Amino acid sequence: MVEWWRDAVIYQIYPRSFQDSDGDGVGDLPGITRRLDHVAGLGADAIWLSPFFTSPQKDMGYDVSDYTDVDPLFGSLADFDAMVARAHDLGLKVIIDQVISHSSDKHPWFEESRQSRDNPKADWYVWADPKPDGTPPNNWPSVFGGPAWEWEPRRRQYYLHNFLIEQPDLNMWNPAVQDALLDTMRFWLERGVDGFRLDTVNYYFHDAKLRDNPPNPDHKGPETYGFQRHVHSKNQPENIAFLKRMRALTDEYDARMMVGEVGDGGQAAIDIMGDYTLGDDRLHMCYSFEMLSPDFTAAHFRHTIQGVHDHAPDSHSCWSFSNHDVFRHVTRWAKHGETPEALARQSAAMLMSFPGTICLYQGEELGQTETALVYEELTDPPALRFWPEVKGRDGCRTPMVWDADAPQAGFSDADPWLPVKPEQAARAVAGQTGNDSVLATYRGVIAWRKGSLALRYGATTFLDLPEPVLAFRRDHEGQALTAVFNLSPKPVQVTVAGDTALEGPGHADLADGRLDLPANGYAWLTGAPDLSM
Repeated sequence: MVEWWRDAVIYQIYPRSFQDSDGDGVGDLPGITRRLDHVAGLGADAIWLSPFFTSPQKDMGYDVSDYTDVDPLFGSLADFDAMVARAHDLGLKVIIDQVISHSSDKHPWFEESRQSRDNPKADWYVWADPKPDGTPPNNWPSVFGGPAWEWEPRRRQYYLHNFLIEQPDLNMWNPAVQDALLDTMRFWLERGVDGFRLDTVNYYFHDAKLRDNPPNPDHKGPETYGFQRHVHSKNQPENIAFLKRMRALTDEYDARMMVGEVGDGGQAAIDIMGDYTLGDDRLHMCYSFEMLSPDFTAAHFRHTIQGVHDHAPDSHSCWSFSNHDVFRHVTRWAKHGETPEALARQSAAMLMSFPGTICLYQGEELGQTETALVYEELTDPPALRFWPEVKGRDGCRTPMVWDADAPQAGFSDADPWLPVKPEQAARAVAGQTGNDSVLATYRGVIAWRKGSLALRYGATTFLDLPEPVLAFRRDHEGQALTAVFNLSPKPVQVTVAGDTALEGPGHADLADGRLDLPANGYAWLTGAPDLSM
């Protein structure tokens, strides 16, 4: 029997922005429960929830102060249990975030640890003495800007924070810390969750000697983090042993899954994905940010998928085009689309043709675009600090839109935590009723994928065609489909030789050995025809 996650379509829910049920302008767990029929109707197999744990919300829940409770902003444990029960009734698995590389500085563990050097939690976080001149122990930067070290006068030491000052890094070198974190994961497994999405999974361990990172001569971006090659502050080999402990825990339960977020790009990400998913005693799968980038070429998609297969053949990949950390892809790739809707439809078809597990981000199925915000509307720490060069993540986190005629597009009766603007409201669920709507396209291509063993499980072979055409074949037990995509806002023609026919909900015409692909067109052809241009 094939494990459920290997061909799953996972729908990411950002709880703050999905549905408000109590009129405070912030989404919550009862709101998610209310809207689960929409996710099930889309054809998804699972939901992934971004953090809903108790938190001061300095980083919108990625600063956890209690790993085993629900923040009152989102509801209660009873609300969580009701949501899980409803999801399971609808045939949806439930995956939750685990943010265990760091906690909130308000977590009781850290509040105790920072008091002195000799308390029971003294070494539960990463502490280091200053240099003789009082400066931090090394040159490591924070992802969110500035040094990765903050001074604590009570201990006369610095603590490590790879992200916000309010997010101190846990000391994974301490076995007691590992044990405590595994206990928190067990808590949620016992409540019926089906898997975990592991935030910043390659940040768990740091170099025990705290050596300086070397410079990165290739960095050209506006942020400071890229000025270094982070060979000592993350990606340490000791991570593997802890991943094995997590896998041993999840294997105590039936049909559970872990997917890790690898915070790297390029070849480094491919290598890490391979290491972290090797064999059957580490993570089940990983994803990187390669397809969350501005790159939209056949060569890029081919290199990313084929690169993982060639360099990490034992790994299992999870692909997505959007999430809560990046510009929505319809905006990110706008210049390559005839219209936002045409690009959104093609993106759905392409993603559902890729090998591996697929992840969708809420609103993606509506063709949702990035929300343009002014400084006064921002909540995201990096944007607030580095505006306007850094736009931040708020634009992809604005509320889900359900009905353009309802207050706040059906999200809330109150002013929401981020604004609902007309451009986003115009793409509401209730208005997408036609067969050519983006929502109908997503439902159609998800159903098409589910009905095709070749798309779900088939081996992938890329075909050599020039830009802007991406073409590959999926083969499984005698079934073959050839997928072809025109990644441009202009029509293209492809010459087709061999016995073939169009199948599935494509957007192209085939006649007399010629495949006509309109702007952002796509097609699935039966068998393995020869293609040329």
